[in-house]
Amino acid sequence: MRNKRIKGVVTLALMCFATIGFSQSQDYKFPFQNPNLTFEQRVDDLVSRMTLEEKVAQMMNKAPAIERLGIPAYDWWNEVLHGVARSPFNVTVYPQAIAMAATWNTPSLKTMADYSATEGRAIYEKSVETGKEGQRYIGLTYWSPNVNIFRDPRWGRGQETYGEDPFLTSMLGKAFVQGLQGDDPKYLKSAACAKHYAVHSGPEKLRHVFDVKPSNYDLWNTYLPAFKELIVNTDVAGVMCAYNAFEGQPCCGSDPLMVDILRNQWEFNGYVTSDCWAIDDFFKNHKTHADAQHASADAVMHGTDIDCGTAAYLALVDAVKSKLITEKQIDVSIKRLFMVRFRLGMFDPASMVKYANTPISVLESDPHKAQSLKMARESIVLLKNTNNVLPLKKKNIRKIAVVGPNADNALAVLGNYNGTPSQVETALMGIKEKVGKDVEVVYEKGVNFTDGNILQAEDISKFCSFEGKQGFKAEYFNSNTFTGTPVLTRMENQLDNFWQEGEQITESLKAYNFSARYTTDFTADRTDEITFEIAADDSFQFFVDGKMQIGSFGNSSGELKSTKLNVVKGTTYRLEVKYRQKEGKASVKLAAGKYVKTDFKAVANRLKDADAIIYVGGISPQLEGEEMPVNYPGFDGGDRTSILLPEAQTEFMKALKDTGKPVVFVMMTGSAIAIPWESENIPAIINAWYGGQSAGTAIADVLFGDYNPAGRLPVTFYKSDSDLPSFTDYSMDNRTYRYFKGEALYPFGFGLSYTSFKYNKLKVSKKVVEGKVLPISVQVTNTGQIDGDEVVQLYISFPNSNIKTPIRALKGFQRISLKKGESKNVQFVLNPEDLSIISESGKAILPLGNFNISVGGGQTENVVKSIVSVTKGNNK
Repeated sequence: MRNKRIKGVVTLALMCFATIGFSQSQDYKFPFQNPNLTFEQRVDDLVSRMTLEEKVAQMMNKAPAIERLGIPAYDWWNEVLHGVARSPFNVTVYPQAIAMAATWNTPSLKTMADYSATEGRAIYEKSVETGKEGQRYIGLTYWSPNVNIFRDPRWGRGQETYGEDPFLTSMLGKAFVQGLQGDDPKYLKSAACAKHYAVHSGPEKLRHVFDVKPSNYDLWNTYLPAFKELIVNTDVAGVMCAYNAFEGQPCCGSDPLMVDILRNQWEFNGYVTSDCWAIDDFFKNHKTHADAQHASADAVMHGTDIDCGTAAYLALVDAVKSKLITEKQIDVSIKRLFMVRFRLGMFDPASMVKYANTPISVLESDPHKAQSLKMARESIVLLKNTNNVLPLKKKNIRKIAVVGPNADNALAVLGNYNGTPSQVETALMGIKEKVGKDVEVVYEKGVNFTDGNILQAEDISKFCSFEGKQGFKAEYFNSNTFTGTPVLTRMENQLDNFWQEGEQITESLKAYNFSARYTTDFTADRTDEITFEIAADDSFQFFVDGKMQIGSFGNSSGELKSTKLNVVKGTTYRLEVKYRQKEGKASVKLAAGKYVKTDFKAVANRLKDADAIIYVGGISPQLEGEEMPVNYPGFDGGDRTSILLPEAQTEFMKALKDTGKPVVFVMMTGSAIAIPWESENIPAIINAWYGGQSAGTAIADVLFGDYNPAGRLPVTFYKSDSDLPSFTDYSMDNRTYRYFKGEALYPFGFGLSYTSFKYNKLKVSKKVVEGKVLPISVQVTNTGQIDGDEVVQLYISFPNSNIKTPIRALKGFQRISLKKGESKNVQFVLNPEDLSIISESGKAILPLGNFNISVGGGQTENVVKSIVSVTKGNNK
């Protein structure tokens, strides 16, 4: 039994619990320690014993211990977007959220969330056992899922969402929360959190200052449905309020969002955390409040229980004294917070909590790894397959070329907000393993994401030493200012480090808010001009003989930078890299060599004897993501300034096509990419997203026909930038498939297969009475020669409505498996809410008259249709 769960309570009877059990007469120092009482009774007792200062401290994400009451420290901040993120342990990493959305498979997503919660429980239990329960990224309160609507493909964080459709997002989010929180009637397996509430989807550079004012129609029909589903129907434990302002008030202090809708209409009684540093935005960026006192008091009175990332809430003590807020109002938040911790079983013996004895051996277990591979396969979307180029036939291939910036990029497949697995399968690795030793596999990167200037890197480590020892002297500091004595000094053979945020570098140092200095003496082996290149996820400085060459400690540099140095053979140069990290991923790498501009035609000529060319490109989480210090052509601050595939990649593929050999474009991305030339000229295209740790295996399985692809797009792939409204415009007019009036390159819900499907026998009543459900069934038959999955999609539209409605709207979907020649009957039930539209006044309306129903493998292609009439019900 782990007494750390209830520190300070060491009684003989409690220590003997495992053998004699509890009795109603058990002695406890405090009533809140008695598991026989209700959670409400225990929370009320605990809060009644706390001082104002203790209460306020508990409202920070890093809540300190209260020793006198036996309450251990706890950090609320943890992430589990697609597997446990930023853990000190190796964990299973599933495909990125947008990729999981492309599976259109709610049971699969629920299983993934359940497995992730299992791994999270194991990490937490191990941390409690070793006295580390107060550290970040080991807790059971996960700030996932992200159910914002991916309204614009330029948003770099869209990869974290389930796409552009409210219904698909709602159903996938519901499955995720159910899997994560478990099925125990008393205890939570872990606590999910719906974010970012609300109306939040970029631009990243403006997220701390912009004020959104959507119409009521867009608010209720697009931005709120997924939050409502999770809060009202799924009992999600937490909500994270967003950085931006809503109608003039910061979201975490919004009257309509936080009070009228969340707490009153939806009756949410769970906890709310601010997005990290959002409370500071009240008075520093939005300028709606005078100072931390006023901002904190207002946020708490609006129901924001946790201040993440800042110390603003510490001002609540003075705010109470100044009568800006009462202690009773603070008690409301404190009770909500401790209710979650009690529901997680944190103050009860492990033998009472269903999930508390999860062993560390579950991490990366075989079922978990199998699920990651399963979802990676399910997520792949076949966009084009002219003349059945795919699947490739192994018996016809003796040489295959694998090229492109993502061909062997292990970082790309992991997405963002990710953990670290023991092994990552890149596309190159998966293809090599698939074809075996009898097939020659040739690899050339050929092009970076945005240009063809490739550093021909050399191994300089053999020319680097410090004080007679080969490599770099590495010094690590427990702050980002290089002050004090290093907590770790060691020799490192190369300067090439990568850590997840919070990952353990050494026992006394985590990859968060730290600094490092790397020093070596480089002796030139020739007289030449050498380019030194540094890539880092935060700010750095590079010195040669004490003179700074590149980098800065102002704003985070967070990108690739290089400098040229003329060296003389036999001369020694002192190289020093100073690296400073605050938050996020931590990486720093020094490379040296010569930049060579790729001659695409020359590369293509070298590959022309290959039987097939696999180009693995697209973009990467190294370019798109959360508030990133990236500034390459087409990318800015984590977002994209253009949705076109970077021109350099298109030019490379043009040269590859000229070989006359079949070219397959494997595209990795977290968002929609416009590929007009590729769509017209490349015979086979698959979208592989950021597929997780088994991405390479899944890609190879699809390329060679060992898995029949059935992923479907959760976002619209537009033709060009001109299809998009202003990024800062939050109106849904001409956005997403529901309102876009143009012609998409690849529409929402689209995806090809190696087989074919037929729909018939649609059964649906011609009339539905207002307020009644509408059953629907359809027969689906696999008419091809290969077993495969199909995603059955149901859409409705109101072409003659006198109120604003979507062009069409998804209202049902099921992923089914069919053997060749097999038929299945698929059933749906539409309820009155499915048939309702929120009017401009914000009221739910069921349009009377006719509406259209279509069921099939997409929006308009291969569908069966029916017209249904809505009639008034009998009010008697």
